[in-house]
Amino acid sequence: MKGLLLLVSKSIREHALSSWVTIVSIGLGCGLTMAIMVITSQAERTFSQGDVGFDAVLGARGSALQLVLNTVFHLETSPGNIPWSLYRQVAADPRIAHAIPYAVGDNYRGYRIVGTVPELFSEVEVREGERFRFRAGGRVFHPDRMEAIVGSTVAQESGLRVSSTLNPYHGIEFDESARHDEQYTVVGVLEPTNSPSDRVIWIPIEGIFRMGGHVLRGSGDDFRATEVETIPDEHKEVSAVMLEFADPNAGFSLDQLINKQGKVATLAWPIGASLAEIFRKLGWIVRVLELVAVLVVLVAAGTILASITNTMRERRREFAILRALGARRRTVFAAILLESTTLALLGAVVGFAVHAGIVLAAASLVRAETGVVLTLADAHPALLLVPLGVTTLGALAGVIPARSAYGTDVANTLAG
Repeated sequence: MKGLLLLVSKSIREHALSSWVTIVSIGLGCGLTMAIMVITSQAERTFSQGDVGFDAVLGARGSALQLVLNTVFHLETSPGNIPWSLYRQVAADPRIAHAIPYAVGDNYRGYRIVGTVPELFSEVEVREGERFRFRAGGRVFHPDRMEAIVGSTVAQESGLRVSSTLNPYHGIEFDESARHDEQYTVVGVLEPTNSPSDRVIWIPIEGIFRMGGHVLRGSGDDFRATEVETIPDEHKEVSAVMLEFADPNAGFSLDQLINKQGKVATLAWPIGASLAEIFRKLGWIVRVLELVAVLVVLVAAGTILASITNTMRERRREFAILRALGARRRTVFAAILLESTTLALLGAVVGFAVHAGIVLAAASLVRAETGVVLTLADAHPALLLVPLGVTTLGALAGVIPARSAYGTDVANTLAG
């Protein structure tokens, strides 16, 4: 075995350029295949099965997927508003443990501003067994004051901290000319939750109602709030209501009542089912990417075959001498097979580095855009099966040149 390893290492060194081109080609295909499978699996699991702290979202009549993306992941635009009376009705339902209203439509330099109530931070769990936690010196905003709570990512990237002030901008896209006159004081910075909430600025929902330029249409008529005037409930409206059920059967009954019998609102329940629709619609893109990665691996296997085959003519005399010195045919066959397997194995090792680079880059991008965290430490079966498959494919690619070496005619080759 030691002699075979010496032959293989000598051959790889002598043909270093073609060997490394082959190894890198295999590494790119292997790493790309693993990365696509790992990222797809993690993304689908995180978006569709992740614990978001709520059981359902109640919002305007329309797309449940748009409603979830807008309220849970703070992406997309709001599908519309629902009257305050519907929120109060749902909040009073004994089947509902918590009903948290959201009002959206403003931003601070691209970060979403969400109007809500203090109970979100004092009573609701951001995920099972975990509530929002404030950094030292932080607290919950007062519902009647112009105060704000800042997510950890917003604080890190914008420099906002406790006692900082900010002016909201109208709309969900940052436009320097759409600056509101109202100024809010930061009274709390949240600890990281590794969720979309890290990219949000929270203010009292009353602040959204009274923001300059905002019009309330809860009653069907336009109503503009003044600074001191009490806003009648019939004029108020909210973008959505986040629901946590007290009764595990509440989802079925509310789905029947709101989605199937009603025509005013949409209940996105369960939240994961709405998000799974994305992956069902975009699954073909993932299949195409996987196919491309597999084709890269096949091309790399072909490179192994071509690389070893192209060196066979100059190595025939080497094999003939080995045979003349007593080496068996199967020894020569095994040397070529071991060389192709070694190239594939080294390519698989390089593939892990390629996989790590792609996953880390994707995780950084996904977290920056959505707040969702993808991790490199994910024990996906592809991390075992793909390298094994690539190594096996490399070994098979060496069979043809190995058979050619096996059939070397010692007498004719040496005589020539």
